[in-house]
Amino acid sequence: MECATKRNTPLNCPLNSTDSYSMSDPHREKARYEAVERIRAKVVDIQPSALADRIIAGDKTALAQAITLAESTNSAHQTAMKEIIRRCLPHTGKSIRIGITGVPGVGKSTFIEAFGLHVVAQNHTVAVLAIDPTSPFSHGSILGDKTRMEHLSVHPSAFIRPSPSSLNPGGVARHTREGIMLCEAAGFDVVIVETVGVGQGEIAVHGMTDFFLLLMLAGAGDQLQGIKRGIMELCDGMLITKCDGENTNASQRAKAEYISALHLFPPRESNWMPRVETISALQVQGMDKAWNMIEEHAQWMKSRGHFESHRKSQDVLWMHESVRNEVFARMLGSESMKREIALWEQRVSEGTASPFDAAEILVASAMSETH
Repeated sequence: MECATKRNTPLNCPLNSTDSYSMSDPHREKARYEAVERIRAKVVDIQPSALADRIIAGDKTALAQAITLAESTNSAHQTAMKEIIRRCLPHTGKSIRIGITGVPGVGKSTFIEAFGLHVVAQNHTVAVLAIDPTSPFSHGSILGDKTRMEHLSVHPSAFIRPSPSSLNPGGVARHTREGIMLCEAAGFDVVIVETVGVGQGEIAVHGMTDFFLLLMLAGAGDQLQGIKRGIMELCDGMLITKCDGENTNASQRAKAEYISALHLFPPRESNWMPRVETISALQVQGMDKAWNMIEEHAQWMKSRGHFESHRKSQDVLWMHESVRNEVFARMLGSESMKREIALWEQRVSEGTASPFDAAEILVASAMSETH
């Protein structure tokens, strides 16, 4: 079996027991996670204005530091992050934001490696926010193979940041929106958000990107039909991957089938009809078709006024999500609320209180505490 088919490995990299995504040593993964958390929890002398200036100047190290602050649960880090976002906000909004999803094994990492190299060759700068699924045990990334984009990761015009999803639904990290803004402020004009691709809540990444790209395999099987339909209704474009060798004919048939299927969905407000193409990331074929599809969509949306209105609606959605996150954070930040939550957790586990009643009482208590 080809290594790229086995784990989406770019450029025929051999697999061995030392591969970074191996789950054979959960203790090492847990230790790494705990070390990162100790660093995040340590309150350091953060100067938001200086860090924001470095980001705007294109400093990748400062960009990575800011994203780490955004992911931190430390209150001092969150306060600093809010100030950094305020300072960076005037320098955002000038990129094409691309969301990429697909079923496991479709070759997302391999595609992003080849596609990213093609885009930077067109004199663009590319930032990749790769979201890994989170282990419920170690709380670290399960796959960890996002860093295997070895050629793109060292390109001077590219930036790759893998982040655990932290068990958030939809496979999107909680602060992915902030990451997009920071990457734009750093000067990246193409920002790619890769989801876990578990078939749940892809509307999350659809609500923060301009172009939603779905990667599909030929002959994936009827067991995926439910996943396909839900995501197909959201996608702006579809790529049939691994169109090479013996799979070429099957990929071409799948392309025709998906084109027909997409015509059955209700028309969109913008009247954009999602495009379908075949590619082979392993052989670096079709990257130009993928990029042309995205550029054509951006031009279509901008010429009809939908691009800007879509962005504005996304900002409003971001506000509502921020309200929910802020309320939840304040609840957990109160010592009295922590004790009350622990009390109701015990009552629910003992069966003396229903989860619904406990939630209602806790929310009412939190609201009264804020007044």
